[in-house]
Amino acid sequence: MKNLFLSLIALVGCLLLNPVNVMALHHEPPNSQGSAGKLATNEGTVIAILDTTGYTYMELENGGNKFWIAAPTTKVSKGDHIRFVESMVMTNFTSKSLNRTFSTVIFVSSTEVKK
Repeated sequence: MKNLFLSLIALVGCLLLNPVNVMALHHEPPNSQGSAGKLATNEGTVIAILDTTGYTYMELENGGNKFWIAAPTTKVSKGDHIRFVESMVMTNFTSKSLNRTFSTVIFVSSTEVKK
């Protein structure tokens, strides 16, 4: 009886946490913008650019929020609308090549300039 109860709990947990259900709850169509023209959280407008060997650091603005991302070397210009794929968030990250510490920087695996 105990095994049956544990199996039932595991089954319910799998159904509730199924990746398909999670994706359905949190998925935004690729070209969608949030309410009132706000961009998706993996997008922003470039307001500053710092290039180093192997990386391009970009300060992005999205809905009044400013944040930094670090991408493989990327050709971008101020004002470009960037969409990115997040890899890892680092806090208090020090870039030795820039001699600068970022309170938070999002390392991304790829970027796309949106038209």
